[in-house]
Amino acid sequence: MTLRPCRTSLSALLCVYTSCLTSAGLFAADDPLPSWNDGTAKSAILNFVEATTTEGSPDFVPPAERIAVFDNDGTLWAEQPLYFQFLFALDRVKALAPEHPEWKEKEPFASLLKGETKAALAEGEKAILEIVMATHAGLSTDEFDQAVRDWLATARHPTTRRPYTEMVYQPMLEVLTYLRANDYKTFIVSGGGVEFMRVFAEKTYGVPPEQVVGSSIKTKFEIRDGTPVLVRLPEVDFIDDKAGKPVGINSHIGRRPIAAFGNSDGDLQMLQWTAAGPGKRFCLFVHHTDAKREWAYDRKSIVGQLDKGLDEAKAKGWTVVDMKADWKTIFPAE
Repeated sequence: MTLRPCRTSLSALLCVYTSCLTSAGLFAADDPLPSWNDGTAKSAILNFVEATTTEGSPDFVPPAERIAVFDNDGTLWAEQPLYFQFLFALDRVKALAPEHPEWKEKEPFASLLKGETKAALAEGEKAILEIVMATHAGLSTDEFDQAVRDWLATARHPTTRRPYTEMVYQPMLEVLTYLRANDYKTFIVSGGGVEFMRVFAEKTYGVPPEQVVGSSIKTKFEIRDGTPVLVRLPEVDFIDDKAGKPVGINSHIGRRPIAAFGNSDGDLQMLQWTAAGPGKRFCLFVHHTDAKREWAYDRKSIVGQLDKGLDEAKAKGWTVVDMKADWKTIFPAE
């Protein structure tokens, strides 16, 4: 061990002490995942990134092939008590109601305006689709973008009273940053509306709009008042959920991911397709187990059900994050 010269006995002692600690490896590099407790989940992430980015490693992956995909709802931000985009749609119904007096007698809008959300959703997907189309279509893409921005600027989560963009998971923000620092390209692949997520994805997650894959409605080109616009139509174009996720990845990204992160059965096919590729692969489910700091739910939940995925993760040896045990903190600045 080589020590640099020290002028005083005190400084000499400090030099020896510091040098000994350094030689012993006790001054570790900064932890890239400080909001994670030490454990199998954190180690799995760190070991995977090290193996795939270290030249000479048998699992080394060239930077161009380092693709990681993330579900949004329940994986990057919360999804209880209802998906946030649906809460946006509910607020839009209230805002648009004066322009639609017929909604007072027409379901599912009549129940929504009475505050009876459960009754409004009695017809399931049919009711949800009708609400979304009534509140998301007819606008130009720029008008819709502004409507989402205005809502995010003022709306608050019904339980925590936080802005929705502060309902993101600090540990997952660290994973995104850590992957990008190691030349991974990070994509959001979600069942949520692609144009809804693109409004906040770059500022909130560091994911640019061109790296967001989501569900979409059809659009058409028009000239309005001499200005070219894209108008959103009341027709479904693509549903980026379940088996649709691998299809969306293939269509929009053009490479099979080597890492996939989800939290529900809606993400299962995305993880299956990722795991089926050659070479080292990484699949992770966020398991919501913390009823005190967030919510606890899995197999029987209406929102974010994790049933088949939990079984397959165990059978395939995928990483399952126990939110209560693995995360020191849930939300930023908690």
